[in-house]
Amino acid sequence: MLLRGPQVESAKDAMLGFLFRRLTAEPAKGEALFAALTAEARRRAWYVEGRVPDTIDGRFAVLSTVCALALVRLEQDGGAGDEASIALTERFIAVMESEHRELGLVDPALGRTVRKLVGMLARRTELWRTSVAGEADWAAATRDSLKQENGSGVTAAMLKSLWQRLAATSVADLQEGIMA
Repeated sequence: MLLRGPQVESAKDAMLGFLFRRLTAEPAKGEALFAALTAEARRRAWYVEGRVPDTIDGRFAVLSTVCALALVRLEQDGGAGDEASIALTERFIAVMESEHRELGLVDPALGRTVRKLVGMLARRTELWRTSVAGEADWAAATRDSLKQENGSGVTAAMLKSLWQRLAATSVADLQEGIMA
């Protein structure tokens, strides 16, 4: 049986619900923030001045790093931040699942791949949580998060600037996709 239109969306929702039972199935709530973070991750500066490889892996490293910093920022505000953090994570999962389907990943491997990507986001979030708290070196976190062997002072400065913008923005504005 071939699924079309709303049936496909329902099937996707069912699969995500099965894989990630604790999520709220409301990824649309994180759509504006995810779009803003995606726009940030697509900035040419990451790949030219920052020397992050302009590859699928390099782009994922930037996107997941930017999302991880946003998640750390949202955690700082408790209730409203937690809700926004869940919505952002759900949107991240939905987009990763959709993108990998478009790349031709078949269903049996899809769940495993998406779980792996979410795990990578979780590791980066923990890395940035400790860096923001001053418990880890910012430059080392940049190298680890962006998978840069030699690192780049430029990328560390760009991430510090992004963090400052996120920190200066309210959760309500972040949810609307607005960053200072």
